[in-house]
Amino acid sequence: MSTDTVERAARTPDVPQPYAELGLKPEEYERIREILGRRPTSAELAMYSVMWSEHCSYKSSKVHLRQFGDKAPRTDALLVGIGENAGVVDIGDGWAVTFKVESHNHPSYVEPYQGAATGVGGIVRDVISMGARPVAVMDPLRFGAPEHPDTKRVLPGVVSGIGGYGNSLGLPNIGGEVVFDESYQGNPLVNALCVGVMRHEDIHLASARGVGNLVVLYGAKTGGDGIGGVSVLASETFDEGGPTKRPSVQVGDPFMGKLLIECTLEVLGAGLVEGIQDLGGAGLSCATSELASNGDGGMHVRLEAVPLRDATLTAEEILMSESQERMCAIVSPSKIAQFLAICARWDVTATVIGEVTDTGRLVVDWHGETIVDVPPRTVAHDGPVYERPYARPAWQDDLQADVPDHLARPQTPEALRDTVLRLAGSPNLASRAWVTDQYDRYVRGNTVLAQPADAGVIRVDETTGRGVALATDCNGRYAKLDPYAGAQLAYAEAYRNVATTGAEPLAVTDCLNFGSPEDPDVMWQFSESVRGLADACLELGTPVTGGNVSFYNQTGDVAIHPTPVVGVLGVMPDVARRTPMAMPAQGAVLLLGQTHDEFGGSEWAHVVHGHLGGLPPAVSLRAERALAQVLVAGSRERLLAAAHDVSDGGVAQALVEMVLAGSTGAAVSVPESLDPFVFLLSESTARAVVVVAEECAGAFVALCEQHRVPVTRIGTAGGEELAVAEAYGAPIAWTVDELRATSEATLPALFA
Repeated sequence: MSTDTVERAARTPDVPQPYAELGLKPEEYERIREILGRRPTSAELAMYSVMWSEHCSYKSSKVHLRQFGDKAPRTDALLVGIGENAGVVDIGDGWAVTFKVESHNHPSYVEPYQGAATGVGGIVRDVISMGARPVAVMDPLRFGAPEHPDTKRVLPGVVSGIGGYGNSLGLPNIGGEVVFDESYQGNPLVNALCVGVMRHEDIHLASARGVGNLVVLYGAKTGGDGIGGVSVLASETFDEGGPTKRPSVQVGDPFMGKLLIECTLEVLGAGLVEGIQDLGGAGLSCATSELASNGDGGMHVRLEAVPLRDATLTAEEILMSESQERMCAIVSPSKIAQFLAICARWDVTATVIGEVTDTGRLVVDWHGETIVDVPPRTVAHDGPVYERPYARPAWQDDLQADVPDHLARPQTPEALRDTVLRLAGSPNLASRAWVTDQYDRYVRGNTVLAQPADAGVIRVDETTGRGVALATDCNGRYAKLDPYAGAQLAYAEAYRNVATTGAEPLAVTDCLNFGSPEDPDVMWQFSESVRGLADACLELGTPVTGGNVSFYNQTGDVAIHPTPVVGVLGVMPDVARRTPMAMPAQGAVLLLGQTHDEFGGSEWAHVVHGHLGGLPPAVSLRAERALAQVLVAGSRERLLAAAHDVSDGGVAQALVEMVLAGSTGAAVSVPESLDPFVFLLSESTARAVVVVAEECAGAFVALCEQHRVPVTRIGTAGGEELAVAEAYGAPIAWTVDELRATSEATLPALFA
């Protein structure tokens, strides 16, 4: 691609341009010509191509995502909402928290280590660009069949990349998920979440204001890595047999990332910055156009001033490069010396590359010649908006009609015992220690709870003990069976997990992972998921503060299960009162909520029978709210010795995980109204297993009755076994050692 100037573009309207190779459709290319009144220069074409990509412009999802604003609940807690680098919420005492989850799916399949590592780096920069100090990360992950050779290639690299980058930054990894399913075989999902804290007055936004203020690029030098990377790679479907479009995946440098964090927080704290933006997807094209568009509307950039690692890069490549660890700041001339001095002290390269203007144009020069002259909003915000056709798939009714009732159920004590043990050692339910032990979960000293807890909990204020809890969840099988309900179930589980620790759910971020938007089946799944999540957030009063859409997670015509990952953040006035999940040595074991015969999309049907059909468990947001109120109040009133939500694998798996966390057994009985199999393995929602001291049981039961939450005493904590008093005519039991050996053997056997 040869560099040409605006003057030459005006003179040569008929020069053929490679817009299709850059991912632009003919009508999009024509619209660019209409906007400019001429053909674009090659540099302008590069900018529009990356900024109008699916990943950057949300052109297929905007019409649906508006529901998050239209249906947003009214709350004073929301300080910064959708549209900025990350949402910000008020957690009290003058503290604010920013958090966001994004995808790095396609790059992580092409190059697992760097794809995952730079996913962490990118989300961390989103958080620091808001003015917050990053305090923790999380990693919701999805992989193909665990025994598949390609899964053995991808998973270790992804885990190593996440740990290598996050550990080097000194950020604890406090939660996430590792899920296996054949639908993700050619399209693993690597989602990364970061949470940061700040005082209210420290919030910064991405805008270039103040004519004459300087545009400063600082951080790593610009190289050839990531040219057309996430912006283009994440906007196309892989062909059969694997990825054929392989632009260079970004390469991360966590040590430069750490310097960039500290340097950025210092210049922000010193009041030296008028606006700031990280360089992620689409690189300089994104940073300059968004800053100009959000500010006074004009910017002049001298591209030759950009520090390069590779002197052979063309202007177009510099504009498209997604090299990591870079930021762009707007600084007044009176403060530039101080800004540069701080950067020098942190050994961070900083260069003035332009200034804010009042022209309403983004102008980029290259060695004295103008190669870009565009209205910045048309690049950053006014890209194409598609109302993609969508329709309920023809196969959806047949899928839902294939209920799991015909599947053979264990009907003897021995069969039920073996089934529970098999599930405890299955890849989706087994111990994640092989993964999480590669992450530092407690660095910085403020981690209160981390994996395998229901939610990660971080102390924000060491004086008061104020903190936040975070959980991410999604069951793709549920969403395949019913996308509307599936999104609500993902939200409900994350909401429940946060409440189980004792935190009050406050706000939501999401990472919506789907197949090709050009497939009407997929767009129906997407539209239903967004509608379901927006409705649920409105009913429970937790706004969506921001997030990410990842389309084209598809190989040929085979799409992943719809996977709307939902992250919920909750606030805890004093983390000393958090509720652990570990089974204590004594106490009454209670089951909260109602249990029904619900096995559609269940782990039992998946593991034992390889079956997916029927409907997922019914959603009751009212019941979820009531349960959360009980769990939060029980924590604050110090009534709970332990609590754990009931989800995948049912009550049996919840008990197994509590027993393993506490290295202590429990003796339980099947309620008279329930079949033992249904009691142990149903995945009915709005449920939790809790343990209360005998002297607290009366007060806790009264609390449940006050909130109309069903409560059933099912047993007693203690001992060296998880025992069921009677199931199909005889007792069954598992020793703690047996459960641990089964649970901890699976992932090392597959991946070590």
